[in-house]
Amino acid sequence: MSWLQIKIAVKPEQAEGFEDLLLEAGCAAVTFQDAADNPIFEPDLGTTPLWQSTIVTGLFSAEHDLETTLQHIREAAPKLVDSNQPCPEVSAEILEDKDWERAWMDMYHPMQFGKRLWVCPSWREVPDPSAVNLMLDPGLAFGTGTHPTTALCLEWLDSVDLKNLEVIDYGCGSGILGIAALLLGATEVTAVDIDPQALIATRDNLQRNQLSDDLLTTYLPPQVPSKAADLLIANILAGPLIQLQPTFSSLIKSGGKLLLSGLLDTQAEELKEAYQTDFIIDEVKAKDNWIRITATRR
Repeated sequence: MSWLQIKIAVKPEQAEGFEDLLLEAGCAAVTFQDAADNPIFEPDLGTTPLWQSTIVTGLFSAEHDLETTLQHIREAAPKLVDSNQPCPEVSAEILEDKDWERAWMDMYHPMQFGKRLWVCPSWREVPDPSAVNLMLDPGLAFGTGTHPTTALCLEWLDSVDLKNLEVIDYGCGSGILGIAALLLGATEVTAVDIDPQALIATRDNLQRNQLSDDLLTTYLPPQVPSKAADLLIANILAGPLIQLQPTFSSLIKSGGKLLLSGLLDTQAEELKEAYQTDFIIDEVKAKDNWIRITATRR
């Protein structure tokens, strides 16, 4: 099925008005995009910040009366902007009929991390049957190995001895890091996430790798047992990592390891300062302006 798409370039304070206009016109979905290269990495909780140059996009079915909608938007636009501002630019295009799921699957290939570990899409054959192969279907949860922070964590896990370790994967997403730890020798993983969908994806991927259900347990944060682990992994954002420092300190044994990522290199010092009381910082490793930090519990 083909789709029609209308794009409107607006200021952030105009976005909501034009979103309502598109929804009133019968669009199936509205999205906001950055019109320039100014990413917002870590918004404040409870906020939905927009870029100074924002593209509001409305998606319509192929049968929609595009000309009538464009005329309606152009007539209504002057009422949604200040009198001293020009009306936003409005454009329209036809999106080709495409199997978007299949296109995404075709782009996702097996990837090697370190010497032993491969992460393989569940729909592809493994390139090296003798390697440690993690079969993954991320579903609706974050975590495929393509992001530098995930890659940094996987490379570290491949480089250390995880045999007989109890591990906590805090912010588990697809379960990629916790399951990798199990495949590399860990005996038990506690997977934690604020998103129930992530916990479902993690358990699905556990089964996909033919691992026993009793090797990995999933929890929402308020339900996490107080039992301390040998290693805690957290690939989330800097703000939550700093806020969770007391929690993480209580969940790691003395002499246990901490693996943190999800950080920009500019955030390293702030995070190190937050953790230095309870941890000895072992290493800061960078990849494409992102970093991982490893530390030992005092």
